Order: sequence, then structure tokens, then C-alpha cells
Amino acid sequence: MSLHDDAVLVLKKYDSQEGQDSHGGQQELRGLYLDHLAAHPDGMWKACEAGHVTASALVIDPERGKVLLTLHRKLNMWLQMGGHCEPVDHTLAGAALREATEESGIPDLTLLPGGPVQLDRHPIPAPCTWHLDVQYAALAPAGALERISDESLDLRWFGFEEAAKVADGSVLRLIERTRAALGARS
Repeated sequence: MSLHDDAVLVLKKYDSQEGQDSHGGQQELRGLYLDHLAAHPDGMWKACEAGHVTASALVIDPERGKVLLTLHRKLNMWLQMGGHCEPVDHTLAGAALREATEESGIPDLTLLPGGPVQLDRHPIPAPCTWHLDVQYAALAPAGALERISDESLDLRWFGFEEAAKVADGSVLRLIERTRAALGARS
């Protein structure tokens, strides 16, 4: 199965998850992502100028009540780990986990079961138009030590409430939805 095919399946399953449309127009975004992939066989790759699917993961330590955010080198914003899909990626979940591991320096991250936590579409500079981000949550193992990558200016753990002082609305919604997903597991 191709990464494109996996993305379509992930997005179709996303429709059946409870509570996904409680706010944020998630079902509308889901439809937009599926339409994009239907119209663009190259829609998973950075070269697709009409926009492309990206994968990200919020690294979380629920025991300490903290999230790990990266100060993105190009955007100078505190964000979750993530980025472009690469030819080595066979699944969206695998791409999100790879990106989270590379950018956090933390081995043995595990994705929160149940698939993506949120979809977020945001504009990007030309020549491309949009990132169609599929956002997961990654659980950090006990005692995890982060290591900054070349893509970051800084890497730091923030308490859930403290993150509101540095992160934008998209990241805060991702934190909120991740905390809700964690609560549903308990």
C-alpha cells in the first residue's frame, strides 16, 4: 500500500471517531483533505504546489503534565514536532512518529492509539500553498531526555497551561484535544 493510499484510509477512519467535529470544522477539513488527495496523486509530497499532506505529533508526558514544543527555526514559533512526508514513510502515523523522534531526539516514543488527534490546514510560503497537517500525539517514555535538532532554535517542556503563553491557537487546540483523548483512555 502506498503512503497516499494509507492517508486516504486514515482520513476515512477519522470520520468515524467520536467527538471529532465538536469544534474546529474537522469534518470539513477531512473532506477537503480527501478531495485534495483525489485530485493530486502527488498530494503527499512537498513538490505538490497546490499543497501537500504533512504529519506531526505533539510529544506529551502526561505523568508530568507537560508537552514538548520546538521553536521552529524558519517560522520562529513554538510548535509540535512535524514536517513533510518522505519516501521512507509507509504510513502517516510512521511519518509523524519519525518526525517527532528526529525533532525531539527522544527514542521510544509511542503514538497515542486511535489515530490522528486533529487536522490543521495552514498557509505556507510560495511556491506551495497549503500544509494539510495530520496531527497525532506521541507519549514520551518515563525519564525521557530531549535533544535539539538542526530544525529547531530551542526545544522545551511546557506545562499545559504554560504552553498557552507561547503557542498559537492550533497548538493549543491540539493540546486540548490530546488531553481529552488521554482522559477518554483512563
